[in-house]
Amino acid sequence: MRDEYSTIIKPIITEKSTALKEEKNLLCFQVDPRATKIDIKRAVESIFKVKVDKVNIINVKPKPKRLGRFEGKRSGWKKAYVTLKKGEKRVEYFEGG
Repeated sequence: MRDEYSTIIKPIITEKSTALKEEKNLLCFQVDPRATKIDIKRAVESIFKVKVDKVNIINVKPKPKRLGRFEGKRSGWKKAYVTLKKGEKRVEYFEGG
């Protein structure tokens, strides 16, 4: 990938991802569908200034949706779970008040 900021699209903030962040020092991101584990690791390390232990990738499949008689699909996307090395500082997505 060319740019770290185009590799990571946005953090995923849900109850599950917040619990994983607190308990296991694990971050969850929506990433570019063409990104590899190595691209994601380099992007997280350069953006957040932390050391990454491992990266797990999940391809989220598109869901079928209907609007009246019209059928279609939501677009699929790629999710990455990034595990930080032991002793790394916590990453805050939102800073300030």
